[in-house]
Amino acid sequence: MKRRTTALTSRVGAMAIVVIAIGLLPWLSGRDPALSVLRARSAEQDPTPEAIGAVRAELGLDAGPLHLLGRWFGGALRGDLGRSWSSGAEVLPSVLSGAGASLTLMAAALIIAVAIAAALCVPTLVRGARGTLRTGGTGVGASTLAALPEFLLATLLMLAFSVWLRWLPPYGWEGPRDLILPALALALPAGGILGRLVDDALPAVFAERWVSLWRSAGCTPARIAAAAVRRAVPAVVPQLGLVAVGLTGGAVAVETVFAVPGIGRTALGAAESQDLPLLQGAVLTLVLLGVVAGLVAQAARRRLLGPGLRDEILSLPVPVASSGRMHQVAPAGCAALLVIVIGWGLFLDPLQLDTTARLAAPSWAHPLGTDSLGRDVLARVGHGAAATAGVAVLVCAASYVVAIAAGFLPGFTIGASETANAVPPVIAGILVVAVLGPGTTGASIAVALVSWPPLAAHAAALVQETRAAGYLTAQRAIGSSPGWILTRHVLPAVAGPVARHAVLRLPGIALALASLGFLGLGSQPPAPEWGSSLAEALPYVERAPWAALAPAVMLLLLAALAVSLSTLRAKTPLLRGIRG
Repeated sequence: MKRRTTALTSRVGAMAIVVIAIGLLPWLSGRDPALSVLRARSAEQDPTPEAIGAVRAELGLDAGPLHLLGRWFGGALRGDLGRSWSSGAEVLPSVLSGAGASLTLMAAALIIAVAIAAALCVPTLVRGARGTLRTGGTGVGASTLAALPEFLLATLLMLAFSVWLRWLPPYGWEGPRDLILPALALALPAGGILGRLVDDALPAVFAERWVSLWRSAGCTPARIAAAAVRRAVPAVVPQLGLVAVGLTGGAVAVETVFAVPGIGRTALGAAESQDLPLLQGAVLTLVLLGVVAGLVAQAARRRLLGPGLRDEILSLPVPVASSGRMHQVAPAGCAALLVIVIGWGLFLDPLQLDTTARLAAPSWAHPLGTDSLGRDVLARVGHGAAATAGVAVLVCAASYVVAIAAGFLPGFTIGASETANAVPPVIAGILVVAVLGPGTTGASIAVALVSWPPLAAHAAALVQETRAAGYLTAQRAIGSSPGWILTRHVLPAVAGPVARHAVLRLPGIALALASLGFLGLGSQPPAPEWGSSLAEALPYVERAPWAALAPAVMLLLLAALAVSLSTLRAKTPLLRGIRG
């Protein structure tokens, strides 16, 4: 009972901190809100003390941050989110309009994702129902889809279907055809995640005794397959909520690429223009969408389990990946290609301009061509590794330290862990950038804030398991001090496995940093970061697709490396069951 109370208090406190941070954005940004309003209204007007004072009095900023927070929160409860600093229009209609477009996009993406997941699980269902199942059927294909970031998929889909094939429009939000590519960009990773989760759970279900009893009783394979899905789905439904939350973050990048007037694009534009009332309303809506998705997923799981199992934790064992030689060759091959391209590019100058060779095609002088300013793409790809992968190492190290500390205090950190786990890196990036401004530091902090929960969950599980070990009971019996047991037994048993887990998450952290760079929230030009380089090349994608393909291929290799490492992780006994 005490543990449940502590966990509930932690959850409520974490949500309160998020709401307070959103309400205090005008003060946390470190910029004078009155000056931002004055510049938004009239860029030519001199920011005299009298003019700034008049704006401050109009907005009620003289009353202090607590009064401003109370007024904003009270207005939000009444449905009044204030007025935009840039346009003077009411925020609520803009937020509702953007939310409608985003919900339409996410609903279409979720339907497609469920269809993709079902298609991925068909081979396992067929073999399991017939009694011929040996391993799962999704394999590397589903993992590859799950590892691809939405902004990269959106770029590749635009290149393939809009630029080269000219089948679908690249931009806009006018009809059903404009929905296809954005929905696919969101649905492919989500479908891969769901398909892999269900496919991993099905072999354990088919190994249960009731399946053989049903088969011997003459039940049809179709009926057995339906019952197996019914048995496996409740364990996956909570992940469906996280997938829906992930759609809110992925929608920001996808809406930006395809110019969809959704709530994510609205939040990003408000962050860039320092329109804090609009940013507050958009981010609050995104957070509420995530919370509602999680609550719906929990309610659906309880409904599926029924009254007899509502308080039970349905845990299905995860099958161990096969130990074929390809599972060792794939990560080595991806790493080798990355090292070759990066090493070659490091010998070239990423900032040298050649205006006579703007958007030049690949040649001996420029193996990967040049960008819109005549800079060598290979050089920028090589030097961009430091800005993308190098910073990811520092973020990974910081997440590891936080996770180890949180692992010893799971009751107090569960609320912060669940909240951080439910906030996509893009949303965290928008909030941090609103406070610190765009740059590498802000992007690193944003990714670190949402990267530690999986590591903390792993650390907490290892701490609990180690403390329950019999040899530690003997140590306590002979009078060993708690400090001795902690430093000599518990901490060494936790630090090593969690460190290996952190290394395996390194490619995913690098992809998250690249997504923030792509959206203009991370490294700023002329820094040769992979995400920002891809964003710079998009306006010229029809004339020079190679400028966009080079960083895109590097990110694809990074995603493939993440998939390969996750396969190796599944084979490691200490890391089984923490693949989420």
